[in-house]
Amino acid sequence: MHKSKSEANGGAGFTPTDDPFDLFASWLGDATQSEINDPNAVAVASVDETGMPNVRMVLLKGVDDADAPERGFVFYTNFEGTKGRELLAHPKAALVFHWKSLERQVRVRGPVTTVTDAEADAYYASRPRLSRIGAWASKQSRPLEGRFALETEVARYAAKYAVGAIPRPPYWSGFRVTPLEIEFWMSRPFRLHDRIVYRRADSATPWSKTRLFP
Repeated sequence: MHKSKSEANGGAGFTPTDDPFDLFASWLGDATQSEINDPNAVAVASVDETGMPNVRMVLLKGVDDADAPERGFVFYTNFEGTKGRELLAHPKAALVFHWKSLERQVRVRGPVTTVTDAEADAYYASRPRLSRIGAWASKQSRPLEGRFALETEVARYAAKYAVGAIPRPPYWSGFRVTPLEIEFWMSRPFRLHDRIVYRRADSATPWSKTRLFP
């Protein structure tokens, strides 16, 4: 049974942990129990060559453990698509997780790096076969003259890789956002929301945390 919003958010707001990754893991666990669809959905903002922002939804595919050299939030994409090109050219991003069922939000900002080939290979191999075919067939973000053209490309690569392993396309990999700022927001009655932000100068610096006016 799902918790009510008041039960999920608690009567006295939330207590910040020393490490924001611990708090995020707790909230993501709650969302996994509460959200109907895709509790790992996250908006990713980047900027183009003119400085204009772009934002879109992706699925978070990993949060690094405490012993990782650079802890961050990981998602995968086509590097030749719009967000791939923008993040490679301007490697900084902002993320927003919003869990409507819980009335909670998490905002993340920080530099972006690419994941290792080993990480990308492992995740790519875990995807459904048709998703791996799709990574080859889709020229992401580029003009498509009609749905039939996409279906033709899917059929072509399905035939090419009818048996055996499907290699990862060289342009398909992942990004890791290493946060310098993580803000947690929880809805409270009368718009007197709880907001706590964690900040640090770089990934080697301890976190500071500050409660903000709603």
